[in-house]
Amino acid sequence: MVAVAGSLSRAGLSANSISVTGVFSCTVAGGAFAMTAATTGASQRMFWLAGAVFVQLRAICNLLDGMVAVQTGEASPVGELFNEVPDRLSDAAMLIGFGYAAGSTPVLGYAAALVAVFVAYVRAQGCVAGAPQDYRGPMGKPHRMFLITAVAVFFAVSPIQWHEPWWGPGMAWGVAQAAMGVVIVGGLLTAARRLATAGRNLRGR
Repeated sequence: MVAVAGSLSRAGLSANSISVTGVFSCTVAGGAFAMTAATTGASQRMFWLAGAVFVQLRAICNLLDGMVAVQTGEASPVGELFNEVPDRLSDAAMLIGFGYAAGSTPVLGYAAALVAVFVAYVRAQGCVAGAPQDYRGPMGKPHRMFLITAVAVFFAVSPIQWHEPWWGPGMAWGVAQAAMGVVIVGGLLTAARRLATAGRNLRGR
């Protein structure tokens, strides 16, 4: 990955442009997830797989933007903005799109996106108050991307019988909805953990 970052920096790509590419990747991923609700069979599986690939492309961009910044040795005056704002847009595009996916629920997608933004807000506010940056989970940015990718791959390769809801009519929850539930509950636990840690650090000062 370091070699790739070196090649990108020599090609003249900035860390900020790579961060923007991550937003594009998650927007495409969200669109692919939403398309699974309008397709069936092989086409649906291809959209699930495309969504997983573009979520991982965003993960790669998240790694490369910092590496390229180090390789070039240049700190952009707006680098912090490009480090934070695109991530929030990427989370929203990925999770809202997943909410519209086959077997999911839009309300859960919007709720998951809200919680993801709140988790990042707690970290940022803790840092503003003087606490160290806290990227721990259990449902931070990399954990969300891993979970969504894993579920998308599951739908892309597993037998169609495994995609059915787990319970009867009126109580139907399946894998996609459960994944959104994990993101929401895990995100709230993550925010609480980061708040508690920031509080301890600030009191210790």
